[in-house]
Amino acid sequence: MAEIKYTEDNIRSLDWKEHIRIRPGMYIGKLGDGSSPDDGIYILVKEVIDNSIDEFVMGHGKVIEMKVTENSVSIRDFGRGIPLGKVIDCVSKINTGGKYDSKAFKKSVGLNGVGTKAVNALSGYFKVAAVRDGKIKVAEFSKGEVTNNAKIAKTDERNGTWIEFKPDTEIFRNYKFQHDFLINQIWNYCYLNAGLKINLNGKSYFSRNGLLDLLNNKTDSESLRYPVIHLKGDDIEVAMTHSSHYGEQYYSFVNGQYTTQGGTHQQAFRESIVKTIREFYGKNYDATDIRASIVAAISVRVEEPVFESQTKTKLGSRTMGPDQPTVRTFVNDFVTKHLDDYLHKNPPAAEALLKRIMQSERERKEIAGVKKLANQRAKKANLHNKKLRDCRIHFSKKKKEGHEKSMLFITEGDSASGSITKARDVLSQAVFSLRGKPLNCYGLTKKIVYENEEFNLLQHALDIENGLDDLRYNKVIIATDADVDGMHIRLLLLTFFLQFFPDLVRNNHLYILETPLFRVRNKKKTYYCYSHDEKLNAIKALTGKPEITRFKGLGEISPSEFGDFIGEDMRLEPVHLTDGISIEEILQYYMGKNSPDRQRFIIDNLRFDLDEIEEEVEIEAV
Repeated sequence: MAEIKYTEDNIRSLDWKEHIRIRPGMYIGKLGDGSSPDDGIYILVKEVIDNSIDEFVMGHGKVIEMKVTENSVSIRDFGRGIPLGKVIDCVSKINTGGKYDSKAFKKSVGLNGVGTKAVNALSGYFKVAAVRDGKIKVAEFSKGEVTNNAKIAKTDERNGTWIEFKPDTEIFRNYKFQHDFLINQIWNYCYLNAGLKINLNGKSYFSRNGLLDLLNNKTDSESLRYPVIHLKGDDIEVAMTHSSHYGEQYYSFVNGQYTTQGGTHQQAFRESIVKTIREFYGKNYDATDIRASIVAAISVRVEEPVFESQTKTKLGSRTMGPDQPTVRTFVNDFVTKHLDDYLHKNPPAAEALLKRIMQSERERKEIAGVKKLANQRAKKANLHNKKLRDCRIHFSKKKKEGHEKSMLFITEGDSASGSITKARDVLSQAVFSLRGKPLNCYGLTKKIVYENEEFNLLQHALDIENGLDDLRYNKVIIATDADVDGMHIRLLLLTFFLQFFPDLVRNNHLYILETPLFRVRNKKKTYYCYSHDEKLNAIKALTGKPEITRFKGLGEISPSEFGDFIGEDMRLEPVHLTDGISIEEILQYYMGKNSPDRQRFIIDNLRFDLDEIEEEVEIEAV
């Protein structure tokens, strides 16, 4: 074996933009294509808005203007504007920014001075303009390199900062902004900054009542057991209620940052709710019964917060700041006093809360026996059947590296699962094979999850029996045929997750795999088409009469071909819930006993494009 030399020539120093572009994950987390709300393109948007939010918090600028097209973002605030002589430095020099002055930004969203620099380095086009007292400074960049350093000029524009960027397609391949994700992102800023108005593509978003508005907009009022409890104090705001749905649902924030993975503040909140309720009712209720079906939000402001990742999705701080109490003590003291006061002053809410706890207790005890038997069956099934073809990377409390890349495909039948299994990446992709059509579980209790073998094994494969803390795969992908039976199985699986594990959907772990309907090819070129329009375009692009194959099921796609559809360019459609949507109403409409209503809906929405059909017939005739 040849000796590898290690000399001065092997040592390399990277400038700021090279390091960001070579290691983007260190700055914005995963790259993604926009199909998940924590994908890199949304982190870029967040890094720019954060600066505008900080201006608002400091009392400068009550409106933020945003425009988002298919591939570009423009954000304009009306704060003080970047000092004109430091515009280029603030967006292109690491460790440069106003947030290092703790007097100016005492409880800022970010303190690392990297945000806009990362956006600049990872953008094919980046423009910054700062306006101060009748003067404007504009600079333009490409991949972090200055392309236009304009001189300071006079202007009639109002003070503020305007940034426009286009993510670099070399780094963000086939990306697209999901409008719903952007709207959720904007609403969170509004909820946490009452009085701020954000205009996105001409539509305004505004909140007057903070976290109270958040919970009212995120929940179906008819499913709530009592009105939302809203509590506010210095550096803390809390809202909570209980619903009729399964699972725990939390929205937690630190200094205006949505901490999707929680952290010390959320854990302290969960503990303090249990402690306060036990003391109020004078009974040692099980913690799971107290928190079952809870919907809550907590926001805290911490000096110099420490997060567990660059994207700031999980708070790691133990204290509220230098020489201040621990986060746990601070949250517990607030909740203990104010929630206890509220329950004493509002007996109807206290009575409704108690009924919800007692109902959860009854349900838990009711399924205890069947649960034990079901768990034994599941363990035995894992040893003796091959329903689950596992991957090498999955969740581990001790070792989480690579978990975000892990995924589970839920397939129908052995032929489809066989093709995916042979084509998959065994490191990160697992396969679960269904046997027949799942049960329509709408309206059934959670007891059925343990009594039904398919549901029980699927639950154990995902490890979601006790919530999402132990979820073994970051993406759960429904991969069914694109025919009537496949659509029906997809609907039944969606019903299962929405009915019993809505948190899986709310936390953006559930996806639909899109697979091609047609293969159009000649001897030189092959096109895989996901729609009739794509098929027609492929036919036109090929010379001569091409061979056209209609894939009736996933089992008809060879493993060698399947590898193209579940690789880097995999098409995934995220399943997500719009704010205020009622899960109960959705399931009742599509899965309940209202066939005439569904028939009318199908008839009213059935469309035939005659021009398209005639064009297709003419092309195939040729």
